[in-house]
Amino acid sequence: MVWSLQAPTDFSESQFAQWSKLLEERTGIQLSTQQKTLLQSQVAIRMRELGYRDTNQYFDEVTNGLSGLMEWSVLVDRLTVKETSFFRHRPSLEYVRRFLQNRINNRQLHNSFDMWSVGCASGEEPYSLAMVANDCFELARLDPYYGITATDISHSALTQARRARYPQRKLEPLYPDEVQRYLTRTDDGQYEVIEKLRDRVCFSQGNITRIGHMPVIKMDVIFCQNLLVYFRRWLRRDILNAFADRLKPGGVLIIGLGEAVDWEHPSLRRVVGDEVQAYIRDERQKQ
Repeated sequence: MVWSLQAPTDFSESQFAQWSKLLEERTGIQLSTQQKTLLQSQVAIRMRELGYRDTNQYFDEVTNGLSGLMEWSVLVDRLTVKETSFFRHRPSLEYVRRFLQNRINNRQLHNSFDMWSVGCASGEEPYSLAMVANDCFELARLDPYYGITATDISHSALTQARRARYPQRKLEPLYPDEVQRYLTRTDDGQYEVIEKLRDRVCFSQGNITRIGHMPVIKMDVIFCQNLLVYFRRWLRRDILNAFADRLKPGGVLIIGLGEAVDWEHPSLRRVVGDEVQAYIRDERQKQ
């Protein structure tokens, strides 16, 4: 998670506790005391933009009425935008490739191959998944029959993701042939994801800590990396259990290495290996 560093107005311990509690209640994100400066920096920046001088007055603003909810949505965007990249953890994406190739080779694709990118930020992760899926379908000379749902809490990140344009530095993790096949250079020197990938990704705003309010759509792949670490252990467990319920029989859940070391689920088995933390749902489980 990236925080802009500006000279902050000092928070008292009680103010930090107050703001931390609000953030956790509304987003599930747990802040440590080491992040006090980072939190107050973002609050101070927004206060200066609006002309507030009193922190308590601004707190009252974001916790009251419809205008408060609108202001909170602006502030939370500043607090939750994560740094991401294409193929951020390539071993996990390559596992998805092998998983889909195996389905195709064994003629186990009877319906659309559906994936969910959780905490998609500015879109690099779901577009990476789309590249992998498209590779598999093209290799098998099949019409692409897949879809990706991409969710994030940040409206501004989703706006950027839908735009699908990235500076050249963002392309560094990609292989040259991936850049050539899946991005085009724009007049302003940026790179745009090609239309046939963009058409396969549906971006939607959602708070994963309120997963119970989200539609229960069964997925072949749920991809959630570098997100659970911000939540308390009990909340991680609840989210993971909800993910398990949203997997198709034989579907796979992929999370970041070490994000849930001791979690188990009766319907899932852990994939053996050190490079990827993945769980397969029992194929005998009914949908």
